[in-house]
Amino acid sequence: MHADALSDTASLSASKIRVPGHVVYRRLPSETVMFNLRTGKYHGLNATAGDMLETLERACSVGEAAMIVAGEYEQPQVVVERDMCELCDGLLARGLIELDGDSSN
Repeated sequence: MHADALSDTASLSASKIRVPGHVVYRRLPSETVMFNLRTGKYHGLNATAGDMLETLERACSVGEAAMIVAGEYEQPQVVVERDMCELCDGLLARGLIELDGDSSN
């Protein structure tokens, strides 16, 4: 992992995530479906990623959400936080989540 990636992860870990108004999602038994109203595209998340998304919305930060999910799944927090940051990076790139306070998307 590059130093930039580590600092980006640390920065993201301290951030609050929110789902913007132009994105709707629905939890189904085996997946979560997200729909971006601006692009007209659907995106599917597996059950674990759906759990992460719901926890991210409730938590004060990505790091706090990782701690909660790590406890629920009985996994090391550092591993869950890395996976959660990767999920956030992908969702941010697709305009499906925003960092709290960022309305540029």
